Amino acid sequence: MEVKYPNDSKTEMTDLVLPSETNPINNLFGGELLARMDRAASIAARRHSRRIVVTASVNHVAFNKAIPLGSVVTVQAKVSRAFKTSMEVFLDVWLEDRESGRRLKANEAIYTFVAVDDSGNPVPVPCIEPQTALEKERYNAALRRKQLSLVLAGKMKPHDATELKALFE
Repeated sequence: MEVKYPNDSKTEMTDLVLPSETNPINNLFGGELLARMDRAASIAARRHSRRIVVTASVNHVAFNKAIPLGSVVTVQAKVSRAFKTSMEVFLDVWLEDRESGRRLKANEAIYTFVAVDDSGNPVPVPCIEPQTALEKERYNAALRRKQLSLVLAGKMKPHDATELKALFE
């Protein structure tokens, strides 16, 4: 199976925050942002796998900055690591300053998707080779996150979680 790069899956969605998408203090609803992130992440996972993909988990979401009404918000997604049939997708959410046009990182998230066939059965996905320092950092951390998740779910014994053990040695 071919090797792909994180940029092969890069997805950016930019949109305006409208009044119907805000809470009583005129900030974007968290659920609205989650939906935008899920769409961007699914496109990135599909670009990587070229298969139907389903959301397996939302592993991490950080709402660090409120996103006010009228803001231009960009959700950027890239596959950070591919496993056998699953892919971790890292998302960065950017807020654009209205006057300067500079981007400010507002939020981030990590989703996991599984590639499936037409019957919904998991199928293998291509390997990924990180290129930049940030991509390498996210790639390496993805295995630790996966092992932690498997240990917590009782699907892996703690002594088999080699990447986690290495953190404490």
